[in-house]
Amino acid sequence: MATFLYKLGRIAFRRRHFVALIWVALLTLAGVGAASAPTAASSSFSIPGTEAQQAFDLLEKRAPEASADGASARVVFKAPDGEKVTDPDNKAAISKTVGALASGSDQVARAADPFAAKTVSKDGTTAYASVTYKVTSMELSDDSRDALEKTTDKARTGGMTVEVGGDALQAVPHTGATEIIGIAVAAVVLVITFGSLVAAGLPLLTALIGVGIGVSSIAALASALDLGTTTSTLAMMIGLAVGIDYALFIVSRYRAELAEGRDREDAAGRAVGTAGSAVVFAGLTVVIALVGLAVVNIPMLTKMGVAAAGTVAIAVLIALTLVPALLGYAGRKVRPAGEKGKRFGRGKKAAPRAAEAAAPAKENLGTRWARFVVRRPLAVLLLGVLGLGAAAVPVASLELGLPDDGAQPTSTTQRKAYDLIADGFGPGYNGPLMTVTDLKGVADPKGEAAAVAKKIGGLDDVLTVSPPVFNKAGDTAIISVVPSSKPSGTETEDLVHAIRDEAKHVKADSGADVMVTGTTAMNIDVSQKLNDALIPYLALVVGLAFLLLIVVFRSVLVPLKAALGFLLSVLAALGAVVAVFQWGWLGSLFGVEQTGPIMSMMPIFMVGVVFGLAMDYEVFLVTRMREAYVHGESPEDAIVTGFKYGARVVTAAAVIMIAVFAGFIGSSEQMVKMIGFGLAIAVFFDAFIVRMAIVPAVLALLGRTAWSLPRWLDRALPNVDVEGEGLKDMAPPATGDRDERREPVGV
Repeated sequence: MATFLYKLGRIAFRRRHFVALIWVALLTLAGVGAASAPTAASSSFSIPGTEAQQAFDLLEKRAPEASADGASARVVFKAPDGEKVTDPDNKAAISKTVGALASGSDQVARAADPFAAKTVSKDGTTAYASVTYKVTSMELSDDSRDALEKTTDKARTGGMTVEVGGDALQAVPHTGATEIIGIAVAAVVLVITFGSLVAAGLPLLTALIGVGIGVSSIAALASALDLGTTTSTLAMMIGLAVGIDYALFIVSRYRAELAEGRDREDAAGRAVGTAGSAVVFAGLTVVIALVGLAVVNIPMLTKMGVAAAGTVAIAVLIALTLVPALLGYAGRKVRPAGEKGKRFGRGKKAAPRAAEAAAPAKENLGTRWARFVVRRPLAVLLLGVLGLGAAAVPVASLELGLPDDGAQPTSTTQRKAYDLIADGFGPGYNGPLMTVTDLKGVADPKGEAAAVAKKIGGLDDVLTVSPPVFNKAGDTAIISVVPSSKPSGTETEDLVHAIRDEAKHVKADSGADVMVTGTTAMNIDVSQKLNDALIPYLALVVGLAFLLLIVVFRSVLVPLKAALGFLLSVLAALGAVVAVFQWGWLGSLFGVEQTGPIMSMMPIFMVGVVFGLAMDYEVFLVTRMREAYVHGESPEDAIVTGFKYGARVVTAAAVIMIAVFAGFIGSSEQMVKMIGFGLAIAVFFDAFIVRMAIVPAVLALLGRTAWSLPRWLDRALPNVDVEGEGLKDMAPPATGDRDERREPVGV
């Protein structure tokens, strides 16, 4: 592989006009496709195989007028102090508001008057109107949301407190500001790393081109493939992350080759042949992790994973072709490692090679740290493992769930509405359960439905049970059940399971099929599905990556160490998430206003994203060590060499990723805040503790054993030559930089 990539890098450098033209054409084509494609609607959120989804599907077939899975809003009215909502003026204002809600948008299915629906608190101070939409919250138009907000704003002018809850106001979070923060931090880190604006600008430029092509392609295909508006979110975040990383690796190796005295074309070829090989395999691990999300069997998650994987593949191709082409355009503006431009290094050039031989160069921080770890590997290993182990302890108390309005900041209207309903009616009214009874073929449908309602009413934690509501055919009944506990409480989850256990007896006795659905039940089912999929997903992703890394490193112990280190860092990061967002430790520092269960998607999301990024650092750092070992260095010296050339780059890449993810912590959305914190702390643990401390300590303890491979396996595995061993015969002799001799030297 190294030989092929070496040739590809030299061709791209030499034919840079042609390569640049191809990528500009692809970017233009994707942009035109995105601009001319029909606007994609938000795809509906379905969870195949869950009881809640089966109930929704049944209602859509038997009672489409019910809009069972449609978006909902609860407009809560609280009378001024000393008054009641039943007072004539307040009652008239509420009825007028409900009428305006019903006529405010053609997407509204119905708006229930609280006085007719009897949704008035016992003390008469609070009432709520339920608004049901014909489409899901993800398909709700901005005009419908605006109409809802304007109507409620107008209702407040009469002196009543009016707040809105439900999923109708849950818009897709916009991340534009955080992406800009991430790019700005990346620019600063790259300038510090390279000491050159041109060298720092190359990774940013190529990453933005890759993300532009990827996101534009998703937009162009969104309508045809039903990708939805949320599909590009993960692709943008991951594409930007790996795009910067991969270009950073190539440019860094290119500068190192220039420092060895090679001409620019040969240096570009060698950079692509060696660092490019690491980029290919690092990209493959990310693609495996993202495509593997299909194991969860949630269509939206699968589409997001595949779209992000495609963007990663584009980032790899750009690193292998466009980066060397742009290096050709940059010429002498990208200087050898150790030589800085006038602005950042006062125009000083690297010391002549003869002078270097007489006076050894000062060791960088990475080299000094590696020598320290090699001298005390056991102490470093124990300290790293114990530290991460301590951080992982809170995982034992992990509670998974999906956030409801109770997790919103106290300043939001959703949280205010949630609190008003909890105070006026009880916490269970914020998450009523919907039971759907299939009575087709039952002798006495109405009698059986009434019996089902009575049985449910006798269960623990049930506050109220509504009379059955039948569809037009009379073969399906809907029963609303209000729990005594809050939607995200374990008591509510126990009630859902209790109703389902009772449904088995009903099925056996009468043949009626009772299913529990609604937002709360759907959240419980999603959490269970994600929890059940975690182990298979982890086995698939880690297993395939383990086999891939065996091919890369031609070792069993090195990939095993990489996988175990990743698991340790993810567990530690999850522990930190539990401590902050579930226990409330340092919650005020991160703006956590309400503790509660950890988002059920968090473990799988962290595994998929962090695993890909962790393997980036592993592949780039350890391939440099293996390259030195294969070329004759001792195992200890190979570790030091790997850190000498790779530590600075990996550190820069990790700092960029941490800054990008940490930008999301400032979001007002609890879910976004949790994702940002979890990913940032996971990258920190993995990059700086696992890859920078535990990995070299383990390799130092294993010595030559780390790089050994059984003979039968060695013969069976393909030789991909990531170390660039085959480049010895292909590379021209290092006779100095020919471009340097042709061009005048600036003083």
